[in-house]
Amino acid sequence: MKLSLASVLLGATSALAAPAAELEKRATVQGFDISHYQPNVNFGAAYSSGARFVIIKATEGTSYIDPSFSSHYTGATNAGFIRGGYHFAHPDSSSGATQANYFLAHGGGWSGDGITLPGMLDIEYNPNGATCYGLSASAMVSWISSFVSTYHSKTGRYPMIYSTNDWWTTCTGNSKSFSSTCPLVLARYGSSPGTIPGGWPFQTIWQNADSYAYGGDSDIFNGALTNLKKLATG
Repeated sequence: MKLSLASVLLGATSALAAPAAELEKRATVQGFDISHYQPNVNFGAAYSSGARFVIIKATEGTSYIDPSFSSHYTGATNAGFIRGGYHFAHPDSSSGATQANYFLAHGGGWSGDGITLPGMLDIEYNPNGATCYGLSASAMVSWISSFVSTYHSKTGRYPMIYSTNDWWTTCTGNSKSFSSTCPLVLARYGSSPGTIPGGWPFQTIWQNADSYAYGGDSDIFNGALTNLKKLATG
């Protein structure tokens, strides 16, 4: 049976309705995300500090495989982390389905081993051109749908979606098409996650800083470790 997004984050949903004093005490789990820009990561020290999950760059577009993915994935696994891969999207270069298949072929798959997160689609500002890659909001939603449906058909899991409130609102027209299926990984560097876009009731993971003591960016899972394990097991 597939686990619904709502049940994965039952603790987080409950926390939204809790009094302020209880909100301050709600459970969260520290994690981080990395790529080849962090070639040497002390996974053992990160785990000892309390981190429990790692999201690792696997691919970009359809022509780039992160050279550190394999070593990072092995290192995270050996240290006891729940881990998974992410794909940096280039919606202007090929279809969502094509990029999902490329991601799946190079580390982005999912297995029900209890320690593998569903893959993450990193869809954000174009680093080399127009913010929305030259696509209209409707075309962007169609591209994302193609990626999501392909990933789901091959793995039985919906991918996580990483973005910012600003990019999502600007480039998808604040589409609500994925709010009931794809867990949201929201990037906002500050003291709170801020505005949640796209009809998602809450963020599954909050990328709260662009630096972390053991490398990469800091990520906060919105729930207890038991909820994080549910996200991994499906």
